[in-house]
Amino acid sequence: MADHFPDLAAKTQAIYEAEAERFDQDRSRRLFEARWLVRFSDGLPRGGQVLDLGCGSGEPISAWLIAEGFALTGMDFAPAMLEIARARWPQAEWLPGDMRTLDLASRYDGIVAWNSFFHLTRDEQRACLPRLARHLAPGGHLLVTVGDSDGETTGRVGEFEVYHASLSLAEYASILEANGLRVTGFMARDPDCTGHSVLLARKLEETTQ
Repeated sequence: MADHFPDLAAKTQAIYEAEAERFDQDRSRRLFEARWLVRFSDGLPRGGQVLDLGCGSGEPISAWLIAEGFALTGMDFAPAMLEIARARWPQAEWLPGDMRTLDLASRYDGIVAWNSFFHLTRDEQRACLPRLARHLAPGGHLLVTVGDSDGETTGRVGEFEVYHASLSLAEYASILEANGLRVTGFMARDPDCTGHSVLLARKLEETTQ
């Protein structure tokens, strides 16, 4: 795939669009994410509204959330991914969109951005986190995969190289705190989660003066 894209996001989107079927076939269904998903969902209201950002084809994160009874909204910037998800779970809401410009009318009890948030540049992550905070209801939970330290690297989707970036845990915590969230869990290169670095945060309850 030639590098004629105007920015990293356009290149990443084109790769996921072109690789949608192969990505779906190769994506592990072992639910190595289950321990973090349980922590994420613990305390959320039964049947609560959950937003899966970068949902891909819906396997396995959206599928698990739907099976657990949550009202699932999935968002992805690759239409081919959404077509697969929509065919499997027509009862869920599937939206085309980019988390960098997230602007929905709803607030959610939980937001997940698993293996998607880290495709944003560090400056885009700094700008995106307040957007995510605004879309969370008080007491809501945020679950994202990040890096183990501040920096940039690459991963692979099929045969193609894709961009990854991360802030430091201290900076994530600072930005989240400034936007009314508190980090409740973090594990760098979690050995029980195939080496993913995972961050969990909770939006503080709003108080009245």
